[in-house]
Amino acid sequence: MNKVILFFLLLITSLEVLAQPATEIHLFELKIKRGKVSIGNGRNISNHKGYDNQPFFHPDRPVLYYVSADKEGRTDIMTYDYSAGQTKRFVQTHDREYSPTVTPDKQFISCILQRDSGAQDLVRYPVGGDEPEIIIDDLTVGYHAWGNNGKVAVFTLPAPFKLQVFDLNTKNKTVVAERIGRSLHRIPGKNAISFLQKISDEEWVVNSLNMETLQAEPIVKSLPGAEHDMAWTPDGKMLMSDGKKIFCYDPAKGGSWMEIEITAETPLTAITRLAVSADGKKLAVVMSEQ
Repeated sequence: MNKVILFFLLLITSLEVLAQPATEIHLFELKIKRGKVSIGNGRNISNHKGYDNQPFFHPDRPVLYYVSADKEGRTDIMTYDYSAGQTKRFVQTHDREYSPTVTPDKQFISCILQRDSGAQDLVRYPVGGDEPEIIIDDLTVGYHAWGNNGKVAVFTLPAPFKLQVFDLNTKNKTVVAERIGRSLHRIPGKNAISFLQKISDEEWVVNSLNMETLQAEPIVKSLPGAEHDMAWTPDGKMLMSDGKKIFCYDPAKGGSWMEIEITAETPLTAITRLAVSADGKKLAVVMSEQ
């Protein structure tokens, strides 16, 4: 590659990373009782100047994985043990890790590995740490969510953003949707993932994708306006934020999005991401600093 072109690619990539917003991760107590959802007792668990984002709860342990950027904008995976209140670095590399996710067999932490070349591969680290194994390196992967039997759904660039399913056993890739959002999540109790799809400039819908048949069907319209992040509770409810408030929708009952009660003293502002623990007792909320 021409050295001048390579220089500008690296410069653009560096500027994009350094432009990451300053964010903090707050951990709240989540209560679901008789269909009513509330949160309280929030605390800042990242407490670090700069970018801290993309929380993911371990399904069995009191551990929250997230990414944190250093002064140069390079992100590493961190772990926060919320039973002990301890933070540790999971890996430290020259590359940038994003979207840490525990694989269904609980043996690996998969993530997006962004290289200085601009490539964004899907890789996985053993849970005990070690060199990463490359899963996908011929697509530009932005986000991902796991199904069963070695299948993973990935958000791929460039626009229009596509939802593709990659089968680790056959190495086949299937495009199943376009014009999708970044919020991909496994649906509790099902071999299915949810994704947001843009219908118009002001309208998004939450869809369910069966990871066996690769057939998608709508669940509910998203909150109005721009794309919003969401999360699932273990009993099958959806939580979504419009940036200032958090709402709940129960697909089993239908109806409309209902605002949840917030009893925490910590003010919720500029919410960008949500994550719910496997036991349904914790809610991680990422907020941009004002």
